[in-house]
Parts: sequence; C-alpha cells; structure tokens
Amino acid sequence: MVLLISVNYSCKNFLQIDPPKDKIRPDQVFENDIIATSAITGIYSRMAVSNFSSGNYSSITTIAGVSADELISYSDELAGFYQAQVDKNSSIIQLLWSTPYSYIYTANSILEGLAASNGVSKATKMQLEGEAKFIRAFFYFYLVNLWGEIPLTLSSDYRVNRIEGKSSKDRVYAQIISDLIDAEKLMSSTYISGERVRPNKWAAKALLSRVYLYNENWELAAREASEIIDQKTTYSLIDDLDKVFLKNSTETIWQLMPQAGSNTLEGGLFILTATPIFVSLSPNLIPLFDLGDNRKYKWIKEYTNTTGKYYYPFKYKIKSSSSVSEYYTVIRLAEIHLIRAEARAKLDQPELALEDINVIRKRAGLVTPLTGLNQNLCTIEIAKQRQLELFVEWGHRWLDLKRNSLAKSVLAPLKGKTWQETDILYPFPAYDITQNPNLKQNLGY
Repeated sequence: MVLLISVNYSCKNFLQIDPPKDKIRPDQVFENDIIATSAITGIYSRMAVSNFSSGNYSSITTIAGVSADELISYSDELAGFYQAQVDKNSSIIQLLWSTPYSYIYTANSILEGLAASNGVSKATKMQLEGEAKFIRAFFYFYLVNLWGEIPLTLSSDYRVNRIEGKSSKDRVYAQIISDLIDAEKLMSSTYISGERVRPNKWAAKALLSRVYLYNENWELAAREASEIIDQKTTYSLIDDLDKVFLKNSTETIWQLMPQAGSNTLEGGLFILTATPIFVSLSPNLIPLFDLGDNRKYKWIKEYTNTTGKYYYPFKYKIKSSSSVSEYYTVIRLAEIHLIRAEARAKLDQPELALEDINVIRKRAGLVTPLTGLNQNLCTIEIAKQRQLELFVEWGHRWLDLKRNSLAKSVLAPLKGKTWQETDILYPFPAYDITQNPNLKQNLGY
C-alpha cells in the first residue's frame, strides 16, 4: 500500500504542483549498468502491484470490463463505470489517470539520465532506452484511448508538465509510433532476463501492430504482425487452454511477474468462492460461444449458492498459492493473429484473413475451418473472435467497441446502463482540472 501511495503521489505532483519527492537523479541512478537496469525493472515491479495493471478491482482490466459488456458490478465504487455515469470526483478515476503518468514520468527521467550518463555501457544503454520508450508508448496508448486528447509530457520538468494542455490524438499517436519504432530497433530480439518479463524487440512490434490497427494503417499492422508470427521458434499458440497464462508460456510476448510468493491478483479477484462483492462475468457472453468451443469450458466457470448462479473468468486458475506458476500476461500471440486477420480483411484479403481466424478457432477446438467469407463477414467473425478470445484482458473489449463505433448500439440497450455518446471517454479527475488551467474537461462531465 505504501508503494501505491508513493506512485500516485509522485504522479499527482508531477502533473500539478511540486516536484516529485522520489525524482530520479541521473548522477545517482546511472553510475553503472546494474543500477541503471534497476531503474527500469523497478517499473515492472511497480506495475505488478499497481491499481492500473495488477488485476485488482480498480485495474484497467476490471474498469474497462465493467464499462463494456463483460463484467457485472456489485460494488458502489464501480457502479458509475457500470452504469455509464462516471464521477469526475471518483478516487478510481484519479488512480486510473495518475498511475500511467507516474510511469511516464519515470520513463522520461530514465531517458534523460541515460543521455547524461557516461557510466552505462553502450549495449545496456540501448536496451534500457528501448524499454523506457516502450513503457512510455504503452501507457500513452491507454491514456489516449480512455480520455482522447491528453497532455503529452516528454520530460521530467514538473514546471512545464503541471500546466501542459491537451495534445491532439494524432500528435499522441505520432509519439507512440515514434517511440515504438525506436524501441524495436534498440531492444534485444531475445529475452535478456531469461523470462518474458522485460519487453524485447517483438513486444515493441506487437504493440506497434496494435497501434497501426487502431489507426487503420492496415498494411503496416499486417506487416508488423507477420514478423512476429514468423518467429515460430520463440512464439507459438498453446493447444492446452489451461496453460496459456502460465509464466513464460510460448504464447507470451510480454508478462509481468507477480510479487514474490504470490500468483496474480486477477485470480484472487475473479475466482468466486462466495457471492460476488466486486464483479462477475456477464452471462450474456456465454451463448456467444459455438458448440464445442473449449474457451467456454476452460476459461469460464460458474459458482452457485442460495443467492443465484454467477459466472467468472477462469483464465488465471489460482486464487491463492505461494507456489508461483502464473504471471500477468499483457500481450500474447493470439491477439497478433487477430490483428493480422483484421488488417487483411480491411485490405479486402478475406482468404488470408481466414487463415488467422481458423488458427484461433482451431486452437479453441473448432476444427471445421471457415471458408468462403467475404470481407464483411470476415470482419464480423473477427470481432466475435476478439470478444471470445480476449475477454477480460487489458480492456480489449471496451476499446474495440469504441474504435469500431459500436459502443452505443451494444451498451445503450443493456439493463443498468444510462448511455450517452459522451460516455465513450472518461472524465478528467476533478482535482486535475482545478490544478491545471490548461486541462479542459471532456464533454458530458
């Protein structure tokens, strides 16, 4: 808890008032390779316990799942997201907003420190610079998709950052793409830690393929995805669905290591052993699976008691154990196949798109391949497979509904939702609006 407070406090000050108390001093941190490396690996350690990414009730996975049609909320703290009535004074919205900026601040500080350092070897400096740019791009991707136009801060100068106004989405995306192109050139093609917990060249390409897809640059999205899929000695889909989310699985492109002696908080939150107090899986997802789709049986379970029947995600299968076998999976190969399928469909290459669709379906146990679909039917099938393959993972469903202009048609009819078009973006935290005169509130709030 102390760590979470320090992360969020430093970010709040970074954006708004005083210089962060834990500001990285280049002369302290970058004396040699070991100390410099610890600065970047500290980001991953923080991510594994932070509210944004660790799978707790205020993580991007949970909040986006509640905002979309994946999760049902039973919590007063989540009610606004579930009902599409997000309060700009919500403590969750403050954390969801400020935590990514704390990582961006750290990444900026690392980049500045590396540029000024003479004590870090060339090879290490290249790898760390690549990782810092990857991290910055990763969090800007989420910020621009959750809030739209946002402040784009590229230094650790709090005096500039705290009054930074909004940048256009095009400018933010241009920076993301630039960072990822640099990152894939700078980072090693292997996993230098021995596990898949530090991003490499292929992780940068994976995120870049997603960014190109979101920007409708179909050719580049397909190209980046193909380069990853071609790395067959490093990446492959796992036939046994029970093993997809194990640590260092061959499907993993990037994972986060949980705290020592524990598995993921996602297992702890989602696996039900009593009436849910935070979330359960929407029963509306269940009928969407075709007969024989093993994802329905391997990745979803149900809990029944006197209060009713509840479904829950079962991708992570350990609720609590000191024997660590599961890591947080952030990016995996199945998404890359679906990115390439969508890009190929949009390029009017339905036969090629079907190759990737059928790879995903076959792994799910649907052995009869789909054939003869036109561009439109391919696109519909890809959206279905994204929903069934990537449910309750890092906000994919919420972002897919928004980027495909489906949020209103899908969410407005749902019971408990009071949908209006401005709900596709979250509000900026009220505190930040009062502290930064150049940060204007999103419409509807």
